Amino acid sequence: MLKIKLKKHEKYSIYAAAGFICLFVLIQFIVFPFFDKRNRLERTIQVKTKILEDMTALKSKYDAIQKKTDLSNLRFEKREKGFTLFSFLDKLAGEAEVKDYIAYMKPSTSTQKNSQRKMSMVEMKLQRVTLDQLTSYLYIVETSKNMVNIKRISISKTGRQENFIDAVLQVETFDLGI
Repeated sequence: MLKIKLKKHEKYSIYAAAGFICLFVLIQFIVFPFFDKRNRLERTIQVKTKILEDMTALKSKYDAIQKKTDLSNLRFEKREKGFTLFSFLDKLAGEAEVKDYIAYMKPSTSTQKNSQRKMSMVEMKLQRVTLDQLTSYLYIVETSKNMVNIKRISISKTGRQENFIDAVLQVETFDLGI
């Protein structure tokens, strides 16, 4: 075996180089991977937390929609037997004292795609009514518990008289079954 005599400062240089190499290997293969894994875990936790927040928000939206659906179904079930939109609107017109001003009422139905329900619609024209009469009628239609909505309304002034208007309404509701 060959023995080399090194001076003291050379020995320290070799020890320092060996220490540096050991430190480099320790940092490169132990410390950096540890911090990389920790950073990946933190990012994963942030992503999973965001996903959980989104899922929680979607769940609360779903619950709100489900609650509205249940309430709507309950209202549909509480309707009178044999409910028809045409007769309902006619009855409300009598209550609002606009029945004599109805020019026509045209009922129609359509089946909704992917649904057990059909949509009933009535187009009606009111002639020479006052704004107060129309407002009263619209209010009792829209606030009824029978799930009736005014889909469209067209209002026009009648001739030269300022107090009277004509209105064409499209009122719709869902029927329970086909």
